[in-house]
Amino acid sequence: MNMRVILTLLLLTSLCTSGRAQDLERKFIVVSSSSIFADMTRVISGDLVDVESIVPIGSDPHTYEPTSSNVQLIARADLVLVNGLTFEGWMNDLIENSGAVVETAAITEGIGAIARGQYANLSDPHAWMTARNGMTYVRNIRDALNRLDPDNKDIYDFNSGIYLQQLEDLDKRIFGQIESIPEARRVLITSHDAFRYYGHHYGIRVESALGTSTDAQVRTDDVNRLSKIIRESGVPAIFMESTINPKLVRQLVTDNEVIIGGELLADSLDELGKEGGTYIGMLTVSTNTIVAALKVQVEDVGTGKGLSGSQQAVLLSIILTVMAGAFFLWRGGLTATWFK
Repeated sequence: MNMRVILTLLLLTSLCTSGRAQDLERKFIVVSSSSIFADMTRVISGDLVDVESIVPIGSDPHTYEPTSSNVQLIARADLVLVNGLTFEGWMNDLIENSGAVVETAAITEGIGAIARGQYANLSDPHAWMTARNGMTYVRNIRDALNRLDPDNKDIYDFNSGIYLQQLEDLDKRIFGQIESIPEARRVLITSHDAFRYYGHHYGIRVESALGTSTDAQVRTDDVNRLSKIIRESGVPAIFMESTINPKLVRQLVTDNEVIIGGELLADSLDELGKEGGTYIGMLTVSTNTIVAALKVQVEDVGTGKGLSGSQQAVLLSIILTVMAGAFFLWRGGLTATWFK
């Protein structure tokens, strides 16, 4: 065998070995519909897999319209995590349009679904809104990763074990915080019904104008019903959600002389780096916001006591404006008297 043939064979062998090495080193790609599930997966997997979310942070998954880049992402995916319960109704079409044969995992398996209002055959998809249900999500994601990548099972099991303990601690902490709200004030009013699981589990009444899906239409009867609840319960605040147009909430505030208690996170995490930028942070921030606003005493609304920093700033600016106006009116009266 001449030298040229030997060199050619060595080159081909080297290329094949290199190709196999690159293939073995490629991380698995795991895709989820929401930033919430992507964060859970990153905690469990560490840096062993590449995790991508289809719906961008701050966008509404209920009304999301998949893009061509989403189709390409699914085509490259090794695993797709699906909430189900009618949350991402566009997912099946997205997978079909990608032409890929990809493994999917239902991460709400084992959760007792709540019926969606008057639609007994449909389920409320927002099961992640309790830390207790979050533990079921973690177990399902862990099991899906173990099936996909059994070589790293010990790492996924270890990471998920720590995560489960953190969620159990968070669950107890939220119970304690909600119980600190006067019982008559335990009424959570939002524009979008994303807190049904939260309310059932932690013991707070939940009311909203929109249903569990944000593409529903608001009816006058719904607005009137919420106004009546506000009057009867005496709640000092109602809440906005980060992915929902705040117009309805602002109208209720104007009509009923209550305050906006703050912005809640439900269908999306906050921006990366912010306190609500993780799943645990999302539940923590929303709970802190709810408790701070609903514990405000009616007589304290005029003083700012018990309000959040942003609420106190708004209230202070109003008080200063009124005082300044009164001062100038008083000074103008003195001047007019002096020159008479």
